[in-house]
Amino acid sequence: MSTDTPPRRSRFRWIPLRSGRSKVIAGLTALAVPFAAMVGLATPAAAATSATATYTKKSDWGSGFEGQWTVKNTGTTALSSWTIEWDYPAGTRVNSAWDATVTNSGNSWTAKSLGWNGSIAPGASVSFGFNGSGPGAPSGCKLNGASCDGSTVPGDNPPSAPGTPTTSDVTNTSVKLSWSAATDDKGVKNYDVLRNGAKIATVTDTTYTNTGLTAGTDYTYAVQARDTIDQLGPVSGSVSVRTTGGGGGEQPGGDKINLGYFTNWGVYGRNYHVKNLVTSGSAAKITHINYAFGNVQNGKCTIGDSYADYDKAYTADQSVDGKADTWDQPLRGNFNQLRKLKAQYPHIKILWSFGGWTWSGGFPQAAQNPAAFAQSCYDLVEDPRWADVFDGIDLDWEYPNACGLTCDTSGPAALKNLASAVKTKFGAGNLVTAAITADGSAGGKIDAADYAGAAQSFDWYNVMTYDFFGAWAAKGPTAPHSPLTPYTGIPQEGFTSADAIAKLKAKGVPAKKLLLGIGFYGRGWTGVTQSAPGGTATGAAPGTYEAGIEDYKVLKNTCPATGTIAGTAYAHCGTNWWSYDTPATIGSKMTWAKNQGLGGAFFWEFSGDTTNGELVSAINSGLK
Repeated sequence: MSTDTPPRRSRFRWIPLRSGRSKVIAGLTALAVPFAAMVGLATPAAAATSATATYTKKSDWGSGFEGQWTVKNTGTTALSSWTIEWDYPAGTRVNSAWDATVTNSGNSWTAKSLGWNGSIAPGASVSFGFNGSGPGAPSGCKLNGASCDGSTVPGDNPPSAPGTPTTSDVTNTSVKLSWSAATDDKGVKNYDVLRNGAKIATVTDTTYTNTGLTAGTDYTYAVQARDTIDQLGPVSGSVSVRTTGGGGGEQPGGDKINLGYFTNWGVYGRNYHVKNLVTSGSAAKITHINYAFGNVQNGKCTIGDSYADYDKAYTADQSVDGKADTWDQPLRGNFNQLRKLKAQYPHIKILWSFGGWTWSGGFPQAAQNPAAFAQSCYDLVEDPRWADVFDGIDLDWEYPNACGLTCDTSGPAALKNLASAVKTKFGAGNLVTAAITADGSAGGKIDAADYAGAAQSFDWYNVMTYDFFGAWAAKGPTAPHSPLTPYTGIPQEGFTSADAIAKLKAKGVPAKKLLLGIGFYGRGWTGVTQSAPGGTATGAAPGTYEAGIEDYKVLKNTCPATGTIAGTAYAHCGTNWWSYDTPATIGSKMTWAKNQGLGGAFFWEFSGDTTNGELVSAINSGLK
């Protein structure tokens, strides 16, 4: 996709402290309930009639310390789970923990048992540890909502079922739910909201508005209460509701596709996460996400960045549903966050994109054995750990039988053969798409491969109608990097969106299988004195991550547009000259795309947009 892709093999990435991992294994032996006692836990037992929690500072090295809590069942019946709450004075905190899930709200800290150490037989104990910093000691300790010294008996009874939800304020994309409160001997903490049997949210109130739904679609809801020690009560009665609308114009982007690329490396320096799609309002306005990138190595699909993809632990404030990851859950990282996103916005389809500018080197070998390549991709995308996350695959080969980062000589039929094998393997139930060149020049990259033949297997093409011109031509001339139409003085004939789309249609690619590409960034030069396009330059303009390129969210404030050319904005600020798309130019491009009968639009990539998603909104509005 965009050539601002960083060299991922050398990119620094911060990995959280995991000193507790080694201690977990030892703890499994030291803290395990005796087997004879475990046999008695096959049937859920009542909570212990008495339990205590005690704190010990195991060590102190000046800049930090190791603390340990121990829960002891002093009663005569088994304890099924435990939660410890305590306060630290300002300046003292937990930095990492093992054998418990530890969270905080300000200076108040909470530790919850894990799946394997929640049950404690009478007379047995379980401990968990943590590394902390600061001089303070814990105070106000509570165990399962009662005093840690066992003077108050912990509650046992689970909450009752809440009332059957009622629906109101039903729209094309949302519905409001309300229900009567559940009851519990120690109090109800929150409610899980279930849609079609799956949990989509946890709330403390007795109302919830579910957004991001699909128009004219049936949904079933129920709720389930949770008490202060996290015991779940029975599920309420269910209610069914159908969202209004249902015509094409009621969907995000009307009946058109609005697809955005989400990059796995964005979670590092850019600090851009799946949750940002929700907070920006973009999730409700898109139809598809391409997750970029998986690698192509030795002719096979491989993982691109395992840490970002499925291992990074998300804190509650970064997570889509406000719940922190635990060290022992089977799936974390972006994949789990995308799963949570789909639960809240079921209209979104997600494809895993392989290749890109940096990682296209494995495609020529893949073209030598398309069936083996297709099998490797299917096995990876449909891995049971995350198969439910993805709805298909996107191939970003830059470029078949032409030159990109390297040059390929696989032949004109290579892409068609690869596409056919992948579609055959993935089947009609999955989407199979491709990002392709927009070089509409005579004898250019579109002429180098059989894009019409390959289109028989691809559901659509993401036509990369950007990066036509940039500061790789260090002295200029300055030119818009994403011109919609030809204009007088353009440095290269055929380097426009209109030329690319016209050539693909002329070759036999159906218009509805073509998506117009929008870059959420600008390209620029420095040393420029001329405001209009066509000026000379001395090199690339400074950029946040790479010279010659900058996000729209930055340029809209630091170098506002001063004119338009060929349907794209440009800006001259001091000696810097930039070109980029704005909400206004995007609106014009979407009108053009609809008039051409295109299938919609796509963009590279989410993190370049503003915090309120104004470019995504412009595409969505323009496609309706």
